[in-house]
Amino acid sequence: FPTLFPFGIGGFESKERSVPLSFQQQAAYYLNIHDRSFRYHNSFLFVCLNIIQRRQAHLYTYFTVKKSNFSKVARSLASVSSTVLNKLAKRLESESCLSNISPDEKNAMSLLKYVNTIAARIPGSHASKIYVRNEIRNYFGFFGLPQLFFTFNPNPAHSPIFQVMYGDLSVDLTSRFPKLVSARERAIRLAHDPVAAADFYEFSFNCCFRYLLGWDFDKCRSTDMGGILGHLRAFYGSSE
Repeated sequence: FPTLFPFGIGGFESKERSVPLSFQQQAAYYLNIHDRSFRYHNSFLFVCLNIIQRRQAHLYTYFTVKKSNFSKVARSLASVSSTVLNKLAKRLESESCLSNISPDEKNAMSLLKYVNTIAARIPGSHASKIYVRNEIRNYFGFFGLPQLFFTFNPNPAHSPIFQVMYGDLSVDLTSRFPKLVSARERAIRLAHDPVAAADFYEFSFNCCFRYLLGWDFDKCRSTDMGGILGHLRAFYGSSE
């Protein structure tokens, strides 16, 4: 990214850095500094997210097999070559017909019946969803069934607060009905700065639970005064 690092320094995981800094921490720092060139770049955000997800997929992906099938699966895995797996992956990617595949490819396909891929640390993966469901069930066992379900979906495109987070200082938040730009311009701003949209969501979520429901995030418990529903004992939330 020559426009973001014009002097050729400040890159990721530099060995010259006296204090080690992880890739994810440095990417988050660049997206939150005052200079918004990084968050406005057309590909920097996507490339960083792709690298992080690929690393998680390579480092935290495991296979699980039933004990009764372990010996059979181990022999099959040892006999499958990388060439066969690449050919099979290309067939699946192109949605080609699988009726005329070779015996080696059939052997590789049969492994999918016995092998489960576990990737709980990768956000959005099937294993991560199972992990969330198991945590929710544990909450049920400890706290009992939840008393309230609700969907929290603040819309930044219509919020004066998001316009200020985007950088529009002409918005008067002390006014009851602040004057905003057109709906088209607000939608363009939302697409232009997804980092500000994420910051707005986190801000709205914290305000809702802190001031409306009376939850103290610092002490991880309900405040002394409580909220509109009284004192919360626990809550669980997941983002799509």
